[in-house]
Order: sequence, then structure tokens, then C-alpha cells
Amino acid sequence: MLARDEDILKAAEDWRAEGKGVAIATVVETWGSAPRPVGSNLVIDEEGRFLGSVSGGCVEGAVVSEALDVIESGAPKMLEFGVADETAWKVGLSCGGTIRVFVERLE
Repeated sequence: MLARDEDILKAAEDWRAEGKGVAIATVVETWGSAPRPVGSNLVIDEEGRFLGSVSGGCVEGAVVSEALDVIESGAPKMLEFGVADETAWKVGLSCGGTIRVFVERLE
């Protein structure tokens, strides 16, 4: 789900105020074609609720899954997703490219 930066940060703040574990995922690098630019964010709570976008398709689901691990362990992760043009649509990317996403728990 796409949202304004203010909405994403407000959701993170609200979830933390509720006592929920929260992680934020940020696109830190792209090569080739990428659906979301560097700086795009996705915020995730410990229940798997999320707001924002770092890519789309199955990449978003993978980032949410990894974020749940980050919330539990506290250890940040650097994720990399890439695909060739000919298989891009199969995994939910608009065309070939690579993105790097940093996921960290918010304290």
C-alpha cells in the first residue's frame, strides 16, 4: 500500500505507542529498473500489519517476513532482490533490475 512519508512515520509512532514491535524497511540502492526509488519506506509491526512500499509483488511479502525476524531478534538485515527482464513479471517486478533494502527495528 502506498502512503505519504508522514503517514508511514505516524503509523510507526502509533504502533510503538501501543507497545508493538516495529521495523522499518528502506530502499537504499537500486540498479536498472525499480518500481520504488531510493528512500522509499515500508513500516511493519509485529503482527504483520504494514504501510508504505519498497517494491511490490512478492518482494513486499518477503520484506515483511524478514522484518518480523528483525523485530524479534533486533538484528538489522540488508536484503537484495534482483531479476532479469525476462522473468521480472513472474516475481512481481515491473522489469529487470535489482534493489537493496535495509530493515531495522525501531526502538
